[in-house]
Amino acid sequence: MKPAADLLHGIRVVPVVVIDDADTAVPLAETLLASGLRAIEVTLRTPAAIDAIAAIAKEVPEVLVGAGSLRNVNQVKDVVDAGAKFGVSPGHNDTLLDAVAAAQLPFIPGAITPSESLGLLDRGYALQKFFPAGVAGGIPYLRAVSGPLPEIRFMPTGGVSSENAPDYLALANVSCIGGSWIVPGDALRQRDFEAIAKLAKAAATL
Repeated sequence: MKPAADLLHGIRVVPVVVIDDADTAVPLAETLLASGLRAIEVTLRTPAAIDAIAAIAKEVPEVLVGAGSLRNVNQVKDVVDAGAKFGVSPGHNDTLLDAVAAAQLPFIPGAITPSESLGLLDRGYALQKFFPAGVAGGIPYLRAVSGPLPEIRFMPTGGVSSENAPDYLALANVSCIGGSWIVPGDALRQRDFEAIAKLAKAAATL
């Protein structure tokens, strides 16, 4: 299994997307790719998510499509079958970690305390999701743990915006950020890909 840190090497911004209609998945992925973003995290928050992941994996293979909000073993099987290239979770437990390891799915588990981070590091996860970043300490927290946890890199998500994204990305222990501002729900539902492209192009320059 290729670690998620290697898979996402060089990718600094990952749009975090809630898709209500799977028919919007392919044009969305094409828009993001044309705008300079090569990865997308489709959250498992809607019934359309699995079909959306499958459509992107099949029709736009140049985009690394990941499954976000992974919470249980059944979801792991579903996203692997759909063609997800990586998985992301807001947290972790042993059952979930065992399932992604068995499925050989590159994975970014969530941690918000040093103890959780050390436990994940013991299992080989040097890249960890930090969620909800904005209310869990944000930039001051990440700066504080960079000294005692030098081996760990983070993907902060939740409360990350176009305004504070540069400050997050300036931290030595931030590998990439997850951003929901890039694909606003209203814009996607209205198929306003021009507006999404504008936001995506700006994010790609961060």
